[in-house]
Amino acid sequence: MATQTPVENNYLKNATEEELQRQKAIDDWLPITSSRNAKWWYSAFHNVTAMVGAGVLSLPYAMSELGWGPGVTVLVLSWIITLYTLWQMVEMHEMVPGKRFDRYHELGQYAFGEKLGLYIVVPQQLVVEIGVNIVYMVTGGKSLQKFHDTVCDSCKKIKLTFFIMIFASVHFVLSHLPNFNSISGVSLAAAVMSLSYSTIAWAASAHKGVQEDVQYGYKAKSTSGTVFNFFSALGDVAFAYAGHNVVLEIQATIPSTPEKPSKGPMWKGVVIAYIVVALCYFPVALIGYWMFGNGVQDNILISLEKPKWLIAMANMFVVIHVIGSYQIYAMPVFDMIETVLVKKLNFNPSRVLRFIVRNLYVAFTMVVAITFPFFGGLLGFFGGFAFAPTTYFLPCVMWLAIYKPKRFSLSWCTNWICIVLGLMLMILSPIGGLRTIIIDAKNYHFYS
Repeated sequence: MATQTPVENNYLKNATEEELQRQKAIDDWLPITSSRNAKWWYSAFHNVTAMVGAGVLSLPYAMSELGWGPGVTVLVLSWIITLYTLWQMVEMHEMVPGKRFDRYHELGQYAFGEKLGLYIVVPQQLVVEIGVNIVYMVTGGKSLQKFHDTVCDSCKKIKLTFFIMIFASVHFVLSHLPNFNSISGVSLAAAVMSLSYSTIAWAASAHKGVQEDVQYGYKAKSTSGTVFNFFSALGDVAFAYAGHNVVLEIQATIPSTPEKPSKGPMWKGVVIAYIVVALCYFPVALIGYWMFGNGVQDNILISLEKPKWLIAMANMFVVIHVIGSYQIYAMPVFDMIETVLVKKLNFNPSRVLRFIVRNLYVAFTMVVAITFPFFGGLLGFFGGFAFAPTTYFLPCVMWLAIYKPKRFSLSWCTNWICIVLGLMLMILSPIGGLRTIIIDAKNYHFYS
């Protein structure tokens, strides 16, 4: 057997050191791993921004399709299950001593194997993040349009297409912020706005009082219509709790040592975020439905036509929030694209590369949003397919695969209950969402 000479040994050692240095340089350049000095409150407002989407404004409408009993049950169960799965992800971030799973798919690869982990996690994560970005393009555009129409009744009506373009123009600038910590200011503003417009939504509803001849029955005339609407509403609720796709990426920005692991500050931030989520979701859903009954619009702000200045302000708050949310969900996508280009295709990590990649991505989400702006149905459809797995049961499956709790122990039972409920959600809600899209698409003209 040939032995290696000291020269060869040195050469190999230098080669591996060079490779390690190159990898470290790339990691220091990539958005997720480049900056690890976040404070615990960063995790709080990043999580609020990621979690409380414009979906909160459709919750009263979802309640009207679910009814009082099922509606309250689904809302509370979702809050508890998603908090539990979020806790699992925070725990799993550093379960291997000396290693951090900075990205959702890295955890997937550890749980299911190198290849399978990628195939399971990456498509779902991309559907969620790109889906959210497209939906937020539409939401941002629609809220700008509502702001314009509320402030200026007599003005010439402008097409939604142009408002989506105006909204996108902000992202052509903001997308060039390098990493999570650099968008913390945008994210904080967004988190404050989400609490503000949620408060406006429920306070203005309460002020308006219970409407005359309000009804709480199901709106659909046929049984099949009621059932389909019920399924679609499940998707809306799933969409409202969709922050898990960026949790590990947010945690990756928090410093960590063996004595003080990152899960301490991260969990503190998550708990604060979930309290804020409860303060946003429950009052809006319950008071909105209580005041307007089944006549509520799929965006509660439309049901509250007056006072004008307040509704205009709430719509502007939605715009600012959605700007922050778009960035939070886009960051992991930028990270994935840039990782593939730099590590697999050996591009040079440079500003030019980043400039081209990010502008192309923003342009892509803008074009898709302009082409398919039927907002409600898309939520239910995407909500079921991708949000349910990544939020409700993938963390549980990983937990079972990695920790292997004893059969019928508390941990085993809890995870299986979450998996069964999550699977039901994943199968049922796209059915309702697809029907809504088909009904909306009948009256829709491209680029009108």
